[in-house]
Amino acid sequence: MSAANMKSASFLTTNGIFIGRSLRHSLRNVEALLMAILLPILLMLLFTYIFGRAIDPTGNYVNYVVPGIILLCAGYGSSSTAVDVATDMTNGIIDRFRTMPIRSASVVTGHVAASLARNIVATFIVIGVALLVGFQPSAGFGDWAAAFGFIFLFILAFTWLFAAIGLVTGSPAAASGYGFALLFLPYLSSAFVPTNTMPSWLQGVANHQPITPVIEAIRALLSGTPIANNGWLAVVWCAGILLLSLIWCAIAFRRKTGRR
Repeated sequence: MSAANMKSASFLTTNGIFIGRSLRHSLRNVEALLMAILLPILLMLLFTYIFGRAIDPTGNYVNYVVPGIILLCAGYGSSSTAVDVATDMTNGIIDRFRTMPIRSASVVTGHVAASLARNIVATFIVIGVALLVGFQPSAGFGDWAAAFGFIFLFILAFTWLFAAIGLVTGSPAAASGYGFALLFLPYLSSAFVPTNTMPSWLQGVANHQPITPVIEAIRALLSGTPIANNGWLAVVWCAGILLLSLIWCAIAFRRKTGRR
């Protein structure tokens, strides 16, 4: 076997081990997993059954709010990545990994991959509950595939962003606090109400932040309405966040450990 093949196999094996480790940790932390799923569902039921008629007397509010709830669910699920990464960076286990012939940076990849798996499962559950409470999408197979593509890209970008936050914070508690602050973005978007109903000064914030075009792209695909500019804006926002987060992670990990 050539040296190149050996290096590739080592990389794949290391990442596989860390992904398995993070998945096992996720399954053991049942409370956090349930909260990441139940909280968005409870918010959807709250807005649908308590506030829905006041916001939309026609009873179609559930069709409007579901795309926002999906991204809210993804945000809550991704935010735990910051805590998990910060825990590993502060409990001394990274120093143990550095003594082994492995890429210790793969510990971050493991957390990101596990978070992606958790979020995908949670997304399907939320959509299933939405269908039970009256969500009636008019999307075909291609529209559903495109919507899931946007959801996956959003989850990937924000999971890496939360991983970077976990790397630069000094404790899991601090990582949780910074991560929680980002979870307010969906409330300052078109997730729950159209942005044109907001005060004029707030409309500028809501219309020019990353969550709104992603939600509007998903909403258009699921409702069968024109996607307009929201598609490419969502891709640009998510791709930019992903690229900057990857660079941030690489720099932060190298500074903290002195090793790739």
